[in-house]
Amino acid sequence: MSVLQITKDNFEAEVMQSDRPVLLDFWAQWCGPCAAVAPIMDEIAQENTHIKVGKINVDEEPELTAAFGAMSIPLLVVVKNGEVANHVVGAIPKVAVLKLLEN
Repeated sequence: MSVLQITKDNFEAEVMQSDRPVLLDFWAQWCGPCAAVAPIMDEIAQENTHIKVGKINVDEEPELTAAFGAMSIPLLVVVKNGEVANHVVGAIPKVAVLKLLEN
């Protein structure tokens, strides 16, 4: 599955009502560490069909950014059954991102 672009218009359906865990990547075009995380998100989306991977551009989606309290990016958030299950700020390796999904 490919990475989804999450906006305020599809957030409810794609994230809150998802029957699978959702890994969200809060990012911005100007963010260097975000660029380092992007290929990891693509790999995880392709390799793991039991989860959804979505990206939220903090510059284009200020309401979602505020709702999650994203003060620093990249911010990775795992949402399960409509609830935040885990999160981490900063660029982390793929193995650490996968570990976020396990908890």
